[in-house]
Amino acid sequence: MRENSMQKIASFTVNHDTLQKGMYISRIDGDVITYDIRMKLPNGGDYLQMSAAHTLEHLFATYARNSEYGQHVLYVGPMGCRTGFYFLVRDKMTHEQAIALVKASMAFARDFEGEIPGNKKEECGNYLDHDLKGAKEIGREMYEVLQHWTTEKLQYKK
Repeated sequence: MRENSMQKIASFTVNHDTLQKGMYISRIDGDVITYDIRMKLPNGGDYLQMSAAHTLEHLFATYARNSEYGQHVLYVGPMGCRTGFYFLVRDKMTHEQAIALVKASMAFARDFEGEIPGNKKEECGNYLDHDLKGAKEIGREMYEVLQHWTTEKLQYKK
């Protein structure tokens, strides 16, 4: 298939020049909602460090899947561009609940002490590549960004 005959995927239609840190509805597919948790400004020169993002993934996913909404959480993981995470949930979770869960997950990461969940060799494909201090800092920054986030802010700005 030739590139010019392919339809542009939805995330490539978002103007990354104006995209700010925050939480956005990326797409809705049937009963699955994909949220864009934007942690860094696109093309801003400051990106998520992989070790910190890896640790945040473990903390975020563990917290979210163990929350009261855990049965609705499908996926938590970093974007390839290293500017944020995707968070996929079933539509049984309201947007308000999703915002609250992401904020709580960031607070959990910010305040976490102890052994990183899933950080044993038999549990993780790259168990030596973690940065708890960096993950805590991302959690702190994103908690502040999302502190007063509302459902009205979930829409990308045109």
